[in-house]
Amino acid sequence: MQLWVGLGNPGPQYAMHRHNVGFMVCDVLAEMHGFGAVQKKFSGWTMDGRIGGERIIMLKPATFMNESGRAVGEAMRFYKLELDALTVFHDELDLAPFKVKVKQGGGTAGHNGLRSIDKHCGNDFRRVRLGIGHPGAKERVTGHVLGNYAKSEMDDLIQMLSAVGSEAEWLAKGNGPRFMSEIALRQQD
Repeated sequence: MQLWVGLGNPGPQYAMHRHNVGFMVCDVLAEMHGFGAVQKKFSGWTMDGRIGGERIIMLKPATFMNESGRAVGEAMRFYKLELDALTVFHDELDLAPFKVKVKQGGGTAGHNGLRSIDKHCGNDFRRVRLGIGHPGAKERVTGHVLGNYAKSEMDDLIQMLSAVGSEAEWLAKGNGPRFMSEIALRQQD
């Protein structure tokens, strides 16, 4: 069993923020792979399903970004999972828009959701970094991260989400390099 967590902030006013791209991935994965109904658990929303024969519990914490680790920790303890079973989907400033990279462990790069998970669970978990790009100036970061995707970005966003959903089986099987490679190929079309 694996726990896949999408990071975001709860509420319709945040739905299209770049900071909520982790939530978007969870919704697309659940839809594309026929996950069960949403249940309220672990201070968040969960969906249960299978990807590539692997059982996946999807979690969207309802705790706001800076308390995400509380929800993740509850789920990890309940299912008695180790950190190698945890995958976190999150927005990444230091990655070009719509690029997808997989990384095991590491720092938080100032991301409050990752910082919270590190605090509650440790840091040696798999991260799927979803590029949102850097706005160029430090004082513009908050507005960029907490801003909605522009209409001109929608086709690229949909293509990235679709590619992640279509290639998720590689991730479920533990093959991060193949997952990234297949997504990159889809994005070239």
